[in-house]
Amino acid sequence: MKPLYSTLSISVMLLFTSCIGVKEYKRGDLNLPATYGQELNMTSDSIQLPWKRFFQDDKLVVLIQTALLKNNDIHIALKNLEQLDLTFKQAKLGLLPTLDFAATANRNYNSTNGVGSQMAEQLSNNSYIDDFNASLKLTWEIDIWGRTRLQKQVAKAEYFLQEENLLALKTRIIVQVAQAYYNLVSLDEQLEIANQNIALSDKTLQMMQLQYQAGQINSLAIEQINAQKKTAELLVPLVNQKIAIQENVLSILCGDYSGKIQRTKGLKNIVQEEVLTTGVPADLLSRRPDVKAAEYALVANHSKIGLAKVAMYPSISLSPQVGVNSKRINDWFDFSNSLTKTLLGNLTAPVFQKKSLQRAYKTAILEEEKTRIQFKQTLLNAVGEVSDELAKYKAATQRLELMQQKAVFLEKATNDAIKLYQSGMATYLEVITAQNNSLQNALDKSNTEMEKLNASVGLYRALGGGVE
Repeated sequence: MKPLYSTLSISVMLLFTSCIGVKEYKRGDLNLPATYGQELNMTSDSIQLPWKRFFQDDKLVVLIQTALLKNNDIHIALKNLEQLDLTFKQAKLGLLPTLDFAATANRNYNSTNGVGSQMAEQLSNNSYIDDFNASLKLTWEIDIWGRTRLQKQVAKAEYFLQEENLLALKTRIIVQVAQAYYNLVSLDEQLEIANQNIALSDKTLQMMQLQYQAGQINSLAIEQINAQKKTAELLVPLVNQKIAIQENVLSILCGDYSGKIQRTKGLKNIVQEEVLTTGVPADLLSRRPDVKAAEYALVANHSKIGLAKVAMYPSISLSPQVGVNSKRINDWFDFSNSLTKTLLGNLTAPVFQKKSLQRAYKTAILEEEKTRIQFKQTLLNAVGEVSDELAKYKAATQRLELMQQKAVFLEKATNDAIKLYQSGMATYLEVITAQNNSLQNALDKSNTEMEKLNASVGLYRALGGGVE
């Protein structure tokens, strides 16, 4: 319902600007391509899939919910939205007249030698004059040029702009939490792979030490296998460091101080909805919050052109006033004798500010043209991001298939190398090389699995995401 409402809001927002010579906003030809330039089979036909459906890992869902509730950047954006809501409500009151009440009591002592003193003595037998006033003044500017309507249009567009920025921020936070979570699970895998290789090196070292003691090999073999073991051991403190940093990142995203993060064990155990159907680039106009926000900025600046033009026209206002006036407080509300009435009409027109106002009008036109270019650039970036994430997802999928095949060969090669070494048909260097290759492939496979998940999440965001 919201995309339709947003489209209708943009369409009617500048309905009245034609009366002052400002054309109604039109999107213009964006020359969007027919496709994203990448071919990839998709399995889901959902558009803007809700994040709770896309992310199905229970521990990740809890983290995302916490981030959406406690993230400080989101809180700041919500406060900005509240401010713009007040601005919009204030703009809606622009057509209403203002009513002011004033009450004054004045006692004026004049000079003894002055005329005022003599008049005071004649009027009240006192050396002073009292004057009591109470009045209601109504002021109403006749909005013949549509100024208030334009102000409402600007305020409305800026409100919707901030609302879309908030959705874009929430989507970005969701994606950042998910990708940090995947990185953390991947680091756990790397730590486990390192420990497995350390254990394997220990077994190989024990076997070689027995052969060394029997005089079957020299000390060089022992030194080489010890170096191989240290290679795996060096990974442990490095991975632990990265785990600590990644936990800090997730804690901050969730609006909390650093702490342990609960997570699933193993990337293969993470459940995630398949990447959604990409559709066509034109769909991004209704899907992506940042694209919609860029267009609302364009609408707001288009209305500001009208405001700059209206500023060059005269304004007309009416100010009727009714009140009571008396020299004695006892007669203050004797309406038959104390009532006063005033009707004032004002015509105000700029005279000496003509060049200044013309420059302001031209500046507003340039600002609108800049925003129009920025809108096109935002859309261009959006299409490019979808194409990039599709390429990453496709490449990661293909690489994982090859790495899985490679892992089978390397596992067999490692086992065969150890058996051949034990039977004296292979050298210790062949054993070390096989173990090194197996370790590197396992680490690369874990990284690529993480890259595929991150590309999937990146594609989810690039296509518009789904905050609700």
